[in-house]
Amino acid sequence: MDFTFTEEQQAAAEAAKGVFAGVAPDAVPSPALTPGAVAETYDRALWARLADADLLSLLLDARYGGAGLDAIALCLVLRESARVLARVPLLESSAAAAAVQAYGGEEAKADLLTRAGRGETVLTVAAHGRTGHDPAEQSVTARQDGGTWVLDGVQTAVPWAYDADVTLVPAHTGTGRTVLALVPRGHEGSHLAEQFSTSGERLGELRLTSARLAARDVIDTDGAWEWLRDLLATGTCALALGLGERVLRMTGEYTGKREQFGFPIATFQAVAVQAADRYIDLRAMEATLWQAAWRIASGAPGPLPAAGDVAVAKIWAAEGVRRVVQTAQHLHGGFGADVDYPLHRYHAWAKHLELSLGPAAAHEEALGDLLAAHPPA
Repeated sequence: MDFTFTEEQQAAAEAAKGVFAGVAPDAVPSPALTPGAVAETYDRALWARLADADLLSLLLDARYGGAGLDAIALCLVLRESARVLARVPLLESSAAAAAVQAYGGEEAKADLLTRAGRGETVLTVAAHGRTGHDPAEQSVTARQDGGTWVLDGVQTAVPWAYDADVTLVPAHTGTGRTVLALVPRGHEGSHLAEQFSTSGERLGELRLTSARLAARDVIDTDGAWEWLRDLLATGTCALALGLGERVLRMTGEYTGKREQFGFPIATFQAVAVQAADRYIDLRAMEATLWQAAWRIASGAPGPLPAAGDVAVAKIWAAEGVRRVVQTAQHLHGGFGADVDYPLHRYHAWAKHLELSLGPAAAHEEALGDLLAAHPPA
């Protein structure tokens, strides 16, 4: 097996390192000290630099100004973004644009993709359902009324909902099919209510009441939502990996300098063993991430659908990133809770990523269902 990244994928990662090099993880108020959102909007200056570096159009074809790369390249960039807690809708907008490109109609592609690749149009996805625990596509109903679609329902914890120009909303029809509706911000029949993540970012509860959309704004191709959901979950795993790697490095630097009894605590066996366990977690997170990203990018067959590899990756990402930040807090002592030190921010982001698109238990259940439906030959 060849795990080497292509030159184009490596170039995307190097470009991302350059863009994120100057980003400070503590550039906004601490979520521990802020009752509401840490900022009114995302980091627009960073978003513009990402656009200038052509990192917002990685997954788009050349006719839309993109590089025509794949999920692996996107995950490499997301990994770098999480190391500095970059406050941009990179995952959501990139994944949504890729779904429109793969499954949308020509009018929707023409309207959205070129502008999305330039960062002029921001997309997001309502992927958490009504409560965050139920399937997102079951939380909104979609029915046809003449030449339009009518949507009713609620989606919770929509990331960047107040900033996105268009939100992709999965919804179920009366026949049990799932469609993706492209709902513009402020559309008649839609309403947003503020919610806040553990990371301090502003989320939105999106409520749809008889919201009417033209047929051109609804993607009714089979498999579109499932593909988008898998890409979002895999991207979340990439964010968890990048965050975990940065936290373990911070922990190594701290324990290498902090002394007790005249020796750096990193030389104590109990400290070394805990750090080694977390390193193993990160390597497992990395291996399962690239397996899932490769299945999505290549469409290669396997004993289970690609969703099985995504579930395995998300189980490791959710459990692994939680263990990494908990061990880091333990080894930092009280210093880890100091709001003048960035570790507490990484802990808050890790909790958000752990639960985003389902905790480990939800993906274990999904994996069990897949194994039951596809028993070994």
